[in-house]
Amino acid sequence: MLNALAAQGLRLWLTEHCSLQAHVARSISEIADSNAIEGAQFITDATTFVANLRFFLPRQACTIVLTQHQPTVTDGSVTLMDANNTDNLLQQLTHRFDSASPTNATASSQLSQREIEVLRLVTQGLMNKEIADALKISINTVLTHRKNITAKLGIKSVSGLTFYALMNGITTR
Repeated sequence: MLNALAAQGLRLWLTEHCSLQAHVARSISEIADSNAIEGAQFITDATTFVANLRFFLPRQACTIVLTQHQPTVTDGSVTLMDANNTDNLLQQLTHRFDSASPTNATASSQLSQREIEVLRLVTQGLMNKEIADALKISINTVLTHRKNITAKLGIKSVSGLTFYALMNGITTR
């Protein structure tokens, strides 16, 4: 959990080094007050993020979740950063908000409409043959779409794809 001093220091550092208006959310009341910040970046810890999913999900492209360990999965929407390694954290933040670096498109905008349809059916538990029948395409085409989805998102497991789909509003269950 972020303490007040760490949150204030991070906010000040981002303002000075990245010329960025960021809101470091440590509690529900701070999140409620943050609606006034148009176009801001949100930085929070995992506990606050999970407790306030309704707020963060629509803003996931501009949300960073600080973790207590090196993140192993990134799905292209919410950014996970290790808060224990301060130098690495500041370097990652600088890289992310460096005005010279190209803007990263979210992974969901990289998926075609057909890939999103295939992903939705995968998350519903359908097998490749069932997906092919539902979309009236060949099994080979389904396999190609799944291969492309995996390549674009970097997620190989069905459970990982399901989590991604839930986080990005592609599926609701």
